[in-house]
Amino acid sequence: MTRRLLLFGTACAAAGLLAAASADFTPDRYLDHIKFLASPELKGRETGSPELEKAAEYIARQFRADGLKPVDGKSYQQPFSVTTSAKLGKANKLEVTEGGQLQVLQPGREFIPFNFSSRGKASGGVVFAGYGITAPEYNYDDYAGLDVKGRFVLVLAHEPQENDEKSVFEGKVYTDHAQYYSKAANARKHGAAGVIVVADRQAHKPDAEELERFGHTTGPADAGILFLQVREDVVLPWFRAAGKDLAAIEADIDRDLKPRSFAFAGVSVSVNLDVERAVKTVHNVLAYLPGESDEYVVIGAHYDHLGLGEQFSLAPSLAGTVHPGADDNASGTAAVLELARHFSAEYAAKKPSRGIVFMSFAGEELGLLGSGYYANHPILPLEKAVAMINLDMVGRVRDGKLFVGGVGTGSSLRRDLDEIAPHYPQLHLDYADPGGYGSSDHTSFTSKQVPVLFFFSGLHGDYHKPSDTWDKIDAPAAMQVLGVVSEVADRLDSDPSRPQFVRIEPKLDPHSGAEATGVTRNDGYGPYFGSIPDFAEPPTGVRFADITPGSPAALAGLKQGDILVRFGAETIRNLYDFTYALRARKPGDEVEVDVLRGNQTVSAKVKLTQRK
Repeated sequence: MTRRLLLFGTACAAAGLLAAASADFTPDRYLDHIKFLASPELKGRETGSPELEKAAEYIARQFRADGLKPVDGKSYQQPFSVTTSAKLGKANKLEVTEGGQLQVLQPGREFIPFNFSSRGKASGGVVFAGYGITAPEYNYDDYAGLDVKGRFVLVLAHEPQENDEKSVFEGKVYTDHAQYYSKAANARKHGAAGVIVVADRQAHKPDAEELERFGHTTGPADAGILFLQVREDVVLPWFRAAGKDLAAIEADIDRDLKPRSFAFAGVSVSVNLDVERAVKTVHNVLAYLPGESDEYVVIGAHYDHLGLGEQFSLAPSLAGTVHPGADDNASGTAAVLELARHFSAEYAAKKPSRGIVFMSFAGEELGLLGSGYYANHPILPLEKAVAMINLDMVGRVRDGKLFVGGVGTGSSLRRDLDEIAPHYPQLHLDYADPGGYGSSDHTSFTSKQVPVLFFFSGLHGDYHKPSDTWDKIDAPAAMQVLGVVSEVADRLDSDPSRPQFVRIEPKLDPHSGAEATGVTRNDGYGPYFGSIPDFAEPPTGVRFADITPGSPAALAGLKQGDILVRFGAETIRNLYDFTYALRARKPGDEVEVDVLRGNQTVSAKVKLTQRK
């Protein structure tokens, strides 16, 4: 399950299995798939790694052994390109001139680029810009009256008053302003040549001399600006020469929330940042059980995980070790393999009424890339897809609950599940979120108006950690899940009528960015725009996977498939830019935007409203 955390309820520990519905599902065979996919040899199945390709080959072999056909008639693997995690190149350089004296700093010891930094060279003076925050909702602006064009801004990590539960900056909870990508976007907006981060000693004394680990920080593939960190002892002489004390400045800002920004006299830097990004070919793995008609049901799961963790690990001290991803999502992949075997055997002598397509997606952890690619490049027409069933983290059912999302997206889905549920008395089906948007691959199909069901057994303490291992999987309980899914798929396959798609507006998730609304506060602060982003981002801009009917974006004439490239005066390179730009506006503001629609640039005026 992708790093955009789902804030859903957890699911249950059901023991035993019902022979009538799931007699041919065996825990041992299910667990064998998980043991292989989550083995140390597969090193966490990171997208772009050789080990992910080994997993793809394994899945394809299982499909072939079950007698299933490639969807395109040629290959079980659908290739697509991804930009993989950044790596440090060999030409990183930082030179500081202070008072006429040149100092060459050592990469890795005295400075380090961030993984989302642009690659390139720049030189210029240095301006201290506090925390690098512009937050009109808090009446706070480190850039007020400050000219930083063509210069480097030196900014503190995090945000003011972070240890004060009464702080307007959401108390002890970080706001989005504390995130490094927000500091990057704000500096670029003000015309800075680059950003230099230094630890905020007052709140993080033990860590003040530590550099961020490269690859540890979440952000866009390229923030569009040079972005690096230096050790505190590098910059302290700059403050002393200016007659200022950094610790006192931090304390003063915390006390009254008034910026203390200023330009350093006689300090300049020359920077070359060498951040390498590789484009690699990865594969979705697909198989087809043809039906009597050209309609079909999709059963899918993502098979990638975090590799060695890095910036997505929820055990930061263990980043760099294998994150096996047994539940996330070897459990869902194993379920797809077992369902494929089940249905190929059930229909060995006759065709199902509708076809069934089994899909294993790569790139989910990087932002639904594999399912997004398929949805935008379908091998079979998406209008023939009756429904998509997504299994993500189904191996640790607990306390009698199984979360089932998306039941409201199809006219008959809730009815079918209510009729099936009594067959599994040890399971309680939780329909907490009837919508079809979230942090997993079903979202890519919802945006194409395909009804979806999302099966999920809940978050747990091993999520995105090296401790997500095969021995913690409850395979007998997973057989219950397979029974429910197989019955739902049977109904979707054989029912003469198909569920009609029902559009449900996404729930607000204040921490995920999943709606590209820019809302990060729990009180719902922020204007409403009304778009759903396609996480398989184009080279630049934000593609709209969907536009909510009646929303400001819809009323302005924006359409599904448009690519947002300008929002007001700001260029939009990625989803982070859009989130930052939108957050800076207020309900009632009218913003002129540019979108790419095919080969044309279309301008529109969007009047933002208050989020409901």
